[in-house]
Formats: sequence, C-alpha cells, structure tokens
Amino acid sequence: MYNHEPAGYDCPFCREDPALATRPMEILHRYERVTVRLNPKWWPNNPGSALVVPHDHFENVYDLPPELGTPMQQAIRDTALAMKTAFDCPGVSTRQHNEPAGNQDVWHYHLHVFPRFDDDQLYGSLGDWVDAERMRRYADQLRAAWPRS
Repeated sequence: MYNHEPAGYDCPFCREDPALATRPMEILHRYERVTVRLNPKWWPNNPGSALVVPHDHFENVYDLPPELGTPMQQAIRDTALAMKTAFDCPGVSTRQHNEPAGNQDVWHYHLHVFPRFDDDQLYGSLGDWVDAERMRRYADQLRAAWPRS
C-alpha cells in the first residue's frame, strides 16, 4: 500500500540466526508469531529498550494484518512488565514509526518499548549503538524478570 522498502532489501529483522546479524542480537522472548529482542541502539538515559517484531515480514502498520494485534499486544505488555521489574523504572513508553517522514528506518514493522525515568529526556536525545557485553547483561535481567504466562 504505502511501501518504501528498496528492491533487494536485506531485512535485519528477518535474520533470525545471530551469526547473520550485523549488530549484537539478544532475543528476550519468542512467541508463536512475535519475537521480542533487545534493541542494539540505546538512548542515553533509557538503556535496555526492546523491539517487538512479528516473525513475518510486514513493512509497516499499513501492511500489518489485524490478527497480529493480540499477539503484538501480549508481547508489548510482557516486555513492559519485565522492564518494570528488571529496571525498577517508574514508567514505560512505546513508539512505532511508519514511512521516511514518520522516522521509519528499518523496513520491517516493529514497536519500541522504552524504560522511562523521571526527566530522562528520551524524546530530546539521540540513540547510539551499544556493545554486546552490556546488551547481554541487560538482556539477562529482562529474561529473569519475564512474566510467566
């Protein structure tokens, strides 16, 4: 419908094998149709953000089938609850981007979940890539706090 994915796009979210990833990959939880992974790009005052990603490749919200609503929401809720426990954060924010003007830069639908802290300046800061060891420590904390269904 409203697609911007270039021909021959090598989707980083479709590379399920960590050996094929171009950035460190930490899988937090796999569901039947959705995976939650630690975001390798962190904002200065919000370390440990996560990405909720459907297994099937859909470019954006316009392409996302309605039947993924419940699986996505379960994963988003579980991620938020794990962050509350693991990071003792007083809040959680979600955001999702569509098309270049909407700040989308990966052509596979995904939703960001951020741990939030008082006066953290999330929306006024820029993210940067984090190293694999720091990612592993945060991923371990989140996995240990994952809600039991």
